[in-house]
Amino acid sequence: MQGKQLFEYAVIRIVPRVEREEFFNVGVVLYCRQQRFLKMIFSLNETKLHALCELADAEDFRNYLVAFERICNGDKTAGPIAQLDVASRFRWLTATRSTVVQASKVHPGFCENPEDALTKLFEKLVL
Repeated sequence: MQGKQLFEYAVIRIVPRVEREEFFNVGVVLYCRQQRFLKMIFSLNETKLHALCELADAEDFRNYLVAFERICNGDKTAGPIAQLDVASRFRWLTATRSTVVQASKVHPGFCENPEDALTKLFEKLVL
């Protein structure tokens, strides 16, 4: 058993109307340097999306999240950012931005299994 390892995570948010600064959580991205683990889980709640912006196109937002996920996974067809190393991709995904897909501040934690930690965070912070 490897014992507990440091990980970092951020909550992924949808901000349908950036000027209003209203958001809701849709996912979590987790990075564990020791295991070179980087993964994102998301789920778009269309009811919440339309509550904040009635005219929002859910398919557009889903496509933005899929693009984020492809970068996270290092998909070679997802552009130059996706080809960076794991740590650089995590830092890019969690960088402060003023767009419709944003990340919270990065938070630390300890876990034995990053996949389990990601699932637990997703259940607690998104579902």
